[in-house]
Amino acid sequence: MKKLVTISRQYGSGGRTIGKLLAEILHVPFYDKEIIDMAVEESGYSREVVEGAEMKARSGFAYSLASALSFTEGAGGVNKDLSVNDRLFLAQYRVIQEIGSSEEGVIIGRCADYVLKDKPGVTNVFIYGDLEDRIRRAVTEYGEDPDGAKNAVLAVDKARANYYNYHTEYKYGDVKNYNLCINSSYITEQEAAELIADYVEKRKYIEEA
Repeated sequence: MKKLVTISRQYGSGGRTIGKLLAEILHVPFYDKEIIDMAVEESGYSREVVEGAEMKARSGFAYSLASALSFTEGAGGVNKDLSVNDRLFLAQYRVIQEIGSSEEGVIIGRCADYVLKDKPGVTNVFIYGDLEDRIRRAVTEYGEDPDGAKNAVLAVDKARANYYNYHTEYKYGDVKNYNLCINSSYITEQEAAELIADYVEKRKYIEEA
């Protein structure tokens, strides 16, 4: 059984918590903010810049335009002809590939399913939920203002989709990208983690010749 799982998720779906619980069940490392720390060291940019990279994509057009611009000064040894957005993505790309080489761990977001697409045996999961349930969780667990929670949820969803669609040839949320999709509105986070763990254990791996 290969214990390497990527989790993509809608905002407010509880995907991060589910991933952390899953890592505990599988007894493997959990990677979320840890990827940011590693990417900071890889890229040479500040933590604030790396952490905010995804949310810069709230406007798909503006993000694409900024990403089309190149700069003359490199950071962390990254190609000088790349834009800041692409450098940041590449830094995280390299970190995720390094994690993938260990063949175990639970990785949250950051296009990890795409980064590891050529690695056999990775289980890619997408966590989503009903909008009202995600708004409730955003308020009660993430501290969003109730008056603006719906807009906040939709804004983060849009940023994640734009970021993912720009940096990969896949479409965010497309079921073809994943081995398992779960609506977290109808089961607890613990139950969702156990469901994924059971899938990982029972999954039949198809290795390319």
